[in-house]
Amino acid sequence: MVAELDGSVMKCVRDQNGNHVIQKSIECVPQDRIQFIISSFMGQVVTLSMYPYGCRVIQRVLEHCDDRKTQQMIMDEIMTSVCTLAQDQYGNYVIQHVLQHGKPPKRSAIISKLAGQIVKMSQQKFASNVVEKCLTFGGPEERTLLVSEMLGSTDENEPLQAMMKDQFGNYVVQKVLETCDDQSCELILSRIKVHLNALKRYTYAKHIVSRVEKLVSTGEKDIELSSSHPS
Repeated sequence: MVAELDGSVMKCVRDQNGNHVIQKSIECVPQDRIQFIISSFMGQVVTLSMYPYGCRVIQRVLEHCDDRKTQQMIMDEIMTSVCTLAQDQYGNYVIQHVLQHGKPPKRSAIISKLAGQIVKMSQQKFASNVVEKCLTFGGPEERTLLVSEMLGSTDENEPLQAMMKDQFGNYVVQKVLETCDDQSCELILSRIKVHLNALKRYTYAKHIVSRVEKLVSTGEKDIELSSSHPS
């Protein structure tokens, strides 16, 4: 049955019904029987990833085709266009998939490609979700790298301020407060507190303000509790 798809793979991928047949073939049929399907994607991975049905098909390949050569070829193509895919309405799902389900070296490779552009990406509708995944699934060192980029190089912390006032960036800052270790969290909180009153004037920053005030009051309660219970 699968053999009958030979010659019509791309036609099926682009079809709202046919793409489900291709996905199911990748999920259920051993790779050596569907090599003609996989071969038809080579050189087309980035294009397919930015297509509504194609992005699902590429995710299925990443999940189910565990042949090392296939994985490497797919990843090599993805790596040529990480920033483009991250900002695309469909491609971002492929990058998120690698960050969430890929092995640590793949995840690190993606994060290193995005490094240097984290603030810009955080202010973009689709890429901001990718940055959140970097924070959620990245290692401690990678999170620290991302946080230092958000803080910027001066005491004014301009990148962080811009992100907090942005409709998408503010969610990334909230994710930092959720995912980072205590040391990074304290650092971010201390930088945000300086700008707290000014931030109250901005619609999107209000989410941050309420979260920070909550974290600060919780922290103060913890300090009170620890000081009222002598060891």
